[in-house]
Amino acid sequence: MTDEETRHTMQRLESLLIVTEEPVSLMGLATTLGLPVAKVRAAVETLTADYNGELEGPERGFELRETAGGYRLYVRETFDDLVTDFVHRESPAKLSQAALETLAVIAYRQPISRGAIASIRAVNVDSVVRTLANRGLITEAGSDPETGAVLWGTTDMLLEHLGVQSLSELPPIAPLLDDGNNDFDEAVL
Repeated sequence: MTDEETRHTMQRLESLLIVTEEPVSLMGLATTLGLPVAKVRAAVETLTADYNGELEGPERGFELRETAGGYRLYVRETFDDLVTDFVHRESPAKLSQAALETLAVIAYRQPISRGAIASIRAVNVDSVVRTLANRGLITEAGSDPETGAVLWGTTDMLLEHLGVQSLSELPPIAPLLDDGNNDFDEAVL
């Protein structure tokens, strides 16, 4: 390959790596680029060295990592906190419908265990609770004395996002809304 062809291959490779959300294998990259795996491997190694400051330029704020059987661009670990703060402040991610429903259950029923939330929503809520906790919208609020289960409650950050001073400012739950506990005691008997 000429220098121009090599440069063009690396540009094409970068354009793929910048948009991927999951690691892409060498074979996947080679297939997409229509090139032999060996040439793609060489281009990946050159890009990695370039990003790490091993060639003529400085170390970049991102790096090309091999992970999970493929390659992907990542923020350099030393900048994780900076990027996390920026992303949360400048472009807060929208919550899914499942996360909003789970958050509502927690807000109105707190402190509440994950099992009780799942019972009300009739679905597994493990990943949703984890997401809400990671975003700082809910936090551990103790443990159930009978079962030892973690109890969850909302945080001040949620109040800020909702624009209220306290949970008492939330609208009342509709009087006819099923709370998930109707006939529960009778079903157990």
